[in-house]
Amino acid sequence: QVQLVESGGGLVQPGGSLRLSCTANVRTFTIYNMAYFRQAPGREREFVAAIGRTGGDTLFADFMRGRGSISRDYLKTVWLEMNNLNAEDTATYYCAAVDRAVPTPTRVASDYDYWGQGTQVTVSS
Repeated sequence: QVQLVESGGGLVQPGGSLRLSCTANVRTFTIYNMAYFRQAPGREREFVAAIGRTGGDTLFADFMRGRGSISRDYLKTVWLEMNNLNAEDTATYYCAAVDRAVPTPTRVASDYDYWGQGTQVTVSS
């Protein structure tokens, strides 16, 4: 069983930045693609960014272009950075991972088998 432990988040001022991290608590599984999704109150969960096993393949939601990045180590930790935050970025952010050899990272939630508990990000002055 894979457990994803998330950290980061909290209260961020408009225009500020955040850095989230997520580590898979595994010993024998190989973690392939990892991703972040988010869900705001009253809205559906939406894709934020994803990264392949080697870190060479990345995928971003349109709202992330030019103001964020995703990176990882080779094993089991992923980091998400976002800049120039605004109120619309307020949401619970979820880390996701898959231990099947999916060729490229995707933006589809059902392609990920494991999910973190979520970390709250609130953008407010």
